Amino acid sequence: MKIDANKIAVATGMAFAVIWAICSVFVVALPGRMMSMSGDMVHADFETAMSWSLHWPGFFIGLIAWILVAAFTAWLIATFYNWQVG
Repeated sequence: MKIDANKIAVATGMAFAVIWAICSVFVVALPGRMMSMSGDMVHADFETAMSWSLHWPGFFIGLIAWILVAAFTAWLIATFYNWQVG
């Protein structure tokens, strides 16, 4: 059975949009903890040298960027999968 690469790309993009919105809420509600956690995730110390900058234009630019990256990644995975199954 083949995967519809376009449908999985759209579904993945939608899922990442939800995750982006949830993450943004946490950044607004718990900026210090999110800065620490983000630094831990990329092995960096964000607390001393950086600060969050979250505003509406940035939220939407990041949202669109994550949707496109997620959708392309899902499409690529589905395409590779379909290629392997023939």
